[in-house]
Amino acid sequence: MKKFLIPIGSFAALGLLLAYALSQMQAGELSPRKIPSPLIGKPLPSFTLPVLHEPTRQVSAKDLKGQVYLVNVWASWCVACRVEHPLLMEIARQAIAPIIGLDYKDESADGLAWLADHGNPYQVSLMDTNGRVGIELGVYGVPETFVIDAKGIIRYKHIGPIDAEVLSKVLLPKIKELKATGS
Repeated sequence: MKKFLIPIGSFAALGLLLAYALSQMQAGELSPRKIPSPLIGKPLPSFTLPVLHEPTRQVSAKDLKGQVYLVNVWASWCVACRVEHPLLMEIARQAIAPIIGLDYKDESADGLAWLADHGNPYQVSLMDTNGRVGIELGVYGVPETFVIDAKGIIRYKHIGPIDAEVLSKVLLPKIKELKATGS
């Protein structure tokens, strides 16, 4: 009888642990969206990438300094990117902040076709075909959006599609604050 107590006790402990983890996920406490980025407060990683619409032209992280802007990591194969795209178009239409696209692990023809079909909110979209820059940014998946200050410092990271609440309660105040302080 004693030899059954250890497996039964272990099974019960695992069950309790699983129940606790599930309750935390339902409460939103174990969401990957809440994982803090170690890059917040650090410079945007150095890169030089080709422009999607003009592959012979290269843009580097240094070229983007001097303005508060968003970096939006997207791809033509990303279903969730379609969800946030209307908000990106609105940000671009209102000229809230320039949006730099990072077309992640995508074929250039597919990215160009996607933007032609859905509209192009990006001041420039860069091709990260092999995903190296995305990896350096700690991208978990697409879409992800970063707020970068005028000095090229990452000030905020949003994982997943932007929605109206994130835009109004997080991104717009952060952009306004950075523009006001000249950061």
